[in-house]
Amino acid sequence: MKTKRGRKKVTTTVLVRPTIGSAAADWSRWPAGTTFRLLSTGQIYEVDDYGWALSGRNTIDLYMGSRADMNAWGVRHEPIQVVRWGSPQASLQLLQGRQGHKHIRRMVLELEGEHESAAALE
Repeated sequence: MKTKRGRKKVTTTVLVRPTIGSAAADWSRWPAGTTFRLLSTGQIYEVDDYGWALSGRNTIDLYMGSRADMNAWGVRHEPIQVVRWGSPQASLQLLQGRQGHKHIRRMVLELEGEHESAAALE
């Protein structure tokens, strides 16, 4: 919009987007892209990472912004609500070329339905 002097008048609106937190999990149990709500806080997280300590476990690690936040949160058993399941097929495709590590090989075997072979990797 122009004013009488030819300058633009700018109005701004601050858009508040919901923040989606980052989470790590065993992708054979919680496929990449799975979004869930932590019922105690209402915070939404997306599974976008995995880790060797999570392979073969039904555990989800939540990303915290600082070590202090992580220590304040601690270890908890929290109920969640799955908002949207990720794709096991997409997870498998992402992991196929990364099987040099045992924890990734285990997730691949689980995603391929080779549960006994995956369990034998422990």
